[in-house]
Amino acid sequence: MPALSEYSNVHNTVFNIITNKGYNLWYDKKTETYCAEKNGWDFMADTPCSLLGIISIFEYKNPQRYQEYWWKEEGSVSEEDLSKSPPNYSSVIYKK
Repeated sequence: MPALSEYSNVHNTVFNIITNKGYNLWYDKKTETYCAEKNGWDFMADTPCSLLGIISIFEYKNPQRYQEYWWKEEGSVSEEDLSKSPPNYSSVIYKK
């Protein structure tokens, strides 16, 4: 069991984090998506945790203006490069 995973019992925490960061937050019934907006930058995701992840990309990239693919991060890691097994580690849930 991980220390934290995406599950409905973390949604309220996510909502509080997003609103405490100053974003407007809503659920769009028509598209069945979670949405947030701040200073005209708007975001949409299928789950609250995904929405927080999208917002994290925005905050990491810190774009000064909109342009196509503003969110892209060039680098050497792609999904196909991900390991198929976890590294050797001890989860904090087992530490006392």
